[in-house]
Amino acid sequence: MKKLFGHTDGLSKKTVKKLEHLYQFRTISSMPISPELARELLFLSLQIGRQIAALINRAGRVEFVVIGTAKKIFLPFLKNYPPLPGRLCGLRYIHTHLNSESFSQDDLTDLELLRFDLMGILQASLNVSPVLEIAHLLPLSVGNQSHTLLKPIPLVELDIACDELIFALEQEMSLYRPHHDITQDNRAILIGVTTPLHRKKAQRSLAELKELAISCGLEIIDSVLQQRPQADPKYILGHGKLADITIQAMRQGASHLVFDQELTPSQSRAIGDIVELKVLDRTQLILDIFAQRAQTREGKLQVELAQLKYRLPRLIQQNRSFSRLAGGIGGRGPGETQLEVDRRRIRDRISRLEKDLLSVSQKRKQQRSQRQKKKIPTVSIVGYTNVGKSTLLNTLTRSDVVAQDRLFATLDPSSRRLKFPRDMEVIITDTVGFIENLPKDLLVAFKATLEELATADLLLHVVDISDSEYLHHIQSVETILEQLNLSHIPAIYIYNKIDQISDFYMENSVSLIPSFYVSAIDRKTLSPLTQYIQRLFDPNS
Repeated sequence: MKKLFGHTDGLSKKTVKKLEHLYQFRTISSMPISPELARELLFLSLQIGRQIAALINRAGRVEFVVIGTAKKIFLPFLKNYPPLPGRLCGLRYIHTHLNSESFSQDDLTDLELLRFDLMGILQASLNVSPVLEIAHLLPLSVGNQSHTLLKPIPLVELDIACDELIFALEQEMSLYRPHHDITQDNRAILIGVTTPLHRKKAQRSLAELKELAISCGLEIIDSVLQQRPQADPKYILGHGKLADITIQAMRQGASHLVFDQELTPSQSRAIGDIVELKVLDRTQLILDIFAQRAQTREGKLQVELAQLKYRLPRLIQQNRSFSRLAGGIGGRGPGETQLEVDRRRIRDRISRLEKDLLSVSQKRKQQRSQRQKKKIPTVSIVGYTNVGKSTLLNTLTRSDVVAQDRLFATLDPSSRRLKFPRDMEVIITDTVGFIENLPKDLLVAFKATLEELATADLLLHVVDISDSEYLHHIQSVETILEQLNLSHIPAIYIYNKIDQISDFYMENSVSLIPSFYVSAIDRKTLSPLTQYIQRLFDPNS
């Protein structure tokens, strides 16, 4: 006998057997539900004072029997009946209502989210002749109306050719099915939550999330920013807003919901329990970009360690939402195969990676020690991601480090020599770019790389002056430097990309901090900077 779902606590064994017996009923394809099954649902619902649902497949068999409370039914995961755009799921959802209530908003949301063949309400009342109210989706939404209600049907008139109705609906839906539903699995809706006091900051963060998502290969079809007194502890968004966004995603053929906040393991599970889409957060996008960019063995080790530390707590209670994280965007890179192994093996792998990176750290420490013995000054380039750090290194040292106009183009550090007259030289090191709310696991994993900054004699803080948010980027970088205990190292500000702004803008915008104004692609603009570095390390020059 198949099991019962939902709120079964407090039911007697006799009642449980009667409820389990509902699986034995069969319904012919032209009826939404057989009269016998409908009457039994009504009888049992009145007896226990709870709503009862029967989910019937197209062969007429009852696939799920769900017990609710007096006012609500919480549906289980409907295995093998996914709600795909352009078609119906293959189940008829018939359930009882007490107190002569008609369709609730929750009912209609379930109808659209789970794309039932049709939904039926049986009025469980001793004083009213039983009827079945039916709602079904429309092939094409008219305005905000995506469903229609049929006239109530007496139980003796249930043969309404509903199999033909369902077939006709799916035929029409296939005509309106967008092309991207078939060919793409990379369409995303971005989601942010903010309080009234932090709306501007949240808008800036959501715009940056869009850049991250595009760098991961996602096509952004919409961005949603909900203003609340505080984030919902379970869903981040309100439950109703999340349902609305999920419906929108299904209408527009979206495959991903991407949250600007980092989701806790419990939030990921809770959201995944009510949406049939891949759920990602800001941290996963950044990890995914790092996984794409890592080229050296050290870089791959660091990314894998960060990925596994992020995923480990999300393995504790696996659910179907977690299973959707495997592969694709948000699951790419060296650590992706670890999603299917148990916690013990992941912890063993983390331990091994930490040992390997400790070896890397010791090797770097020896290299730094050799440079210090030779008394070669070290200058490290830091800054927000995609501000032109690698381009600056190339122009200063006439090298050819990969420099691209995209987020986190540089992941593995590069060091080059900058030679001056009087037989003096300095080591210039390019480092990974920073970003607001950089994941803590990444900072820990990249400890070996970031240790290079700790022994620098000078930091060149590169700023993209053409970016309207450059002051916030400066603040974000300084915050991370404080977290890394690097605030004591002397730093100068390199305002880059002056070729992309007007003189007026530059004169009125960059006089806050003593700095150098350069175009990293124009060597002539770097002369004051190189002269400064030379005087700093060779006072006699």
